[in-house]
Amino acid sequence: MLEAMADELDAATDPLVEVADAETHLGATTLRAEIQRTAGQLRFFVEVLRDGAYLELATDSDRGPETQHRMLVPLGVAAVFGSSNFPFAYGVAGGDTASALAAGCAVVVKEHPSHPLTCRAVLAALRAALRAVELPEDVVSLVRGFEAGASLVTSSAVRAVGFTGSVRGGRALHDLCVTRPDPIPFYGELGSLNPVVVTPGAARRRSRHIGELLAESMTRRGGQMCTQPGLMLVPQGPDGDALLEVVAELTDCAEAVTLLNETVRTQFGAGTRSMVELLGATVRAGVMPGDNAAVRPVLLEANAAVAAGMALEEVFGPVSLVLRYHDVAEAVEVIRALDAALVAGVHAETDEAATVGALLAGLTPIVGRLVWGAPTTGLAIGWATHHGGSYPASTSPHTSVGATAIRRWLRPIGFQGFPEQLLPAELQDPHLPRRRDGVMPS
Repeated sequence: MLEAMADELDAATDPLVEVADAETHLGATTLRAEIQRTAGQLRFFVEVLRDGAYLELATDSDRGPETQHRMLVPLGVAAVFGSSNFPFAYGVAGGDTASALAAGCAVVVKEHPSHPLTCRAVLAALRAALRAVELPEDVVSLVRGFEAGASLVTSSAVRAVGFTGSVRGGRALHDLCVTRPDPIPFYGELGSLNPVVVTPGAARRRSRHIGELLAESMTRRGGQMCTQPGLMLVPQGPDGDALLEVVAELTDCAEAVTLLNETVRTQFGAGTRSMVELLGATVRAGVMPGDNAAVRPVLLEANAAVAAGMALEEVFGPVSLVLRYHDVAEAVEVIRALDAALVAGVHAETDEAATVGALLAGLTPIVGRLVWGAPTTGLAIGWATHHGGSYPASTSPHTSVGATAIRRWLRPIGFQGFPEQLLPAELQDPHLPRRRDGVMPS
């Protein structure tokens, strides 16, 4: 099924790109690459299923009627709410849908109001794949409208919910899930500021290279990525100045972008202005948002001492706040006041062990992924991928990307004292990996 879905997406790439570009303005090149990623994710889950380790099979030694077996089984129907910024990779065929299907769950997707035609076109491709492998079309289905979304998460048929979007919207759905007569898991990816720290040594030795990475990461996909570096901690002094000159130069050269929808544009303008007022920040590069439909990237600058102790919030869109710090202790003070984030970046030198240690002590408790010397916006899909964090970055620490994303849609069940021939087929299969008495197969 998953392979057939990937093949259908590949075959429908051109018409999918056309309809998605008209609704999102993300551009044909970007959308084409996103479809490839989405199909690749489906195929990756095929690899995970064939490995079998996702079942977490376990068996104790023969203890007669107390012999224990354990495995994972699907939760049931999963509801999925995709994002506006990734209409394919986090949409109808995106990570939540793909991982839930891989777990054995049927999926009901809430149509996104920013790109409804794209949602319907992707659904048509998935249903063509289901027909090709002789499965019911309603393995994946679609509902539309605000009331339908609320009804979805309160339906007794739905056993878990996946969501990618705003803190406000996600929290409202989360609260519906946990106040049901039968509460269900809510896996939400919400807001994330994503701090990036540049150490004095890195600024001194690689200012141009790091500046180019930061500018590219800040403006990629029009700055509308959940892993965009919304906060940059850069040292005071000439080395930090040189680095910021590079970021500012490239920011000024960046093209204006049409944001995903009117809500994003309104919140981008209000959030950017609020940041300037709150911190007394200055515009280092770019243009503050106005009434135009297209916006230009904005690079703001303020002193770290002003922001120390403040719980800074994400402004979704092409804006980054640069905080200049005098010493690492001041940078760590800013970090410790931040809300949890999906990812943080560290640009440092290998001979700055004490500095890196202090930064990691501050960052590790609040982020789901740490990136060394590279853009925070790069995220490959694989066995070790982790894309999650604590609230408000996520409502659950589980990843929404990569092999263990499947784990969210499964629950453990134990079998005690059953004759082997009456156990589920997975527990009888000698070829599937199984932990026995606490030992995994080599």
